[in-house]
Amino acid sequence: MSIEVVTTPEQKEDDKTLDATLRPAWLSEYIGQEQVKNNLHIFIAAAKTRNEPIEHVLLHGNPGLGKTTLAYIIAKEMGTNIRVTSGPAIERTGDLAAILTNLQEGDILFIDEIHRLHKTIEEILYPAMEDYVLDVIVGKGPAARTLRLELPKFTIIGATTRMSLISAPLRDRFGGQYKLELYGEDEIEQIIHRSARILSIDIDKDSAQEIARRARRTPRIANRLLKRVRDYAQVKHAGHISHAASVAALALLDVDHLGLNMVDRKLLQTIIEKFNGGPVGAQTIAAATAEEQETIEEVYEPFLMQLGFLARTPRGRVVTEHAYRHLGMHVPQNVQEKLAI
Repeated sequence: MSIEVVTTPEQKEDDKTLDATLRPAWLSEYIGQEQVKNNLHIFIAAAKTRNEPIEHVLLHGNPGLGKTTLAYIIAKEMGTNIRVTSGPAIERTGDLAAILTNLQEGDILFIDEIHRLHKTIEEILYPAMEDYVLDVIVGKGPAARTLRLELPKFTIIGATTRMSLISAPLRDRFGGQYKLELYGEDEIEQIIHRSARILSIDIDKDSAQEIARRARRTPRIANRLLKRVRDYAQVKHAGHISHAASVAALALLDVDHLGLNMVDRKLLQTIIEKFNGGPVGAQTIAAATAEEQETIEEVYEPFLMQLGFLARTPRGRVVTEHAYRHLGMHVPQNVQEKLAI
């Protein structure tokens, strides 16, 4: 098992069953994101009072924070069906037309990774979202004509980790736009206890706190770590997750007390040892570490920046004194000068 599988917030194939098992069904069961939940509660209640479909919703934030879960909850709260697809899966205009024409009144269409929709798909989506019509071109050349089809009133819920990549015309068609923030450690601990109850896992408070501390403030990672710690406890500790068992299991997974893994440390050490702590560009870091630049920027870099271990300057990334201390390395005198560039 690779370290990336354990600590990346991106969904892996073996996460799908676990995510579905642990997914809360109602807003009242959803832990964290209080402001988003309160706004959605009003949004949903108002739509139900008017007996109308909820307006289009855009959910954005880091991977693993619960965007898909919220989409299912909205459908449950509205008492309607949900169809699930993703931006990359809709390759042709005919794919989108087939999906939209099969929707029923009030249905929800959830589009994950909506920022990856092709431009031509977006243009067909505009009138569908705004006027509930689908313009289909019939024929080719001079004989081509546009056929307008009426669509039932439906709701699109889009999810994205890259809000900046969504075009303004598409973004403006979403009546509700909500950003999911990283969770607090106490919220992650609550999620771990809830997941443990559902999975019939015997875990004490200290162990739940230990896992929460290393879960990078992300529910998906917390649940994945809980599952791995459970496996270790079943083999080594007769099934009971004690604090000692959780610490040993997480050490075996190479996840330290702040949630850093081998790749995080390699990125920091590479910048320090090969580039004197920076500044250095992401493309150069990717080449030096044999990691994809997109993965560095979307998965590893945000967490290191949230910890205050890495900073962005106009000239590139710089390792901070906090990272040097965490790695047990000498702090150079010019660190603050680099950050001030």
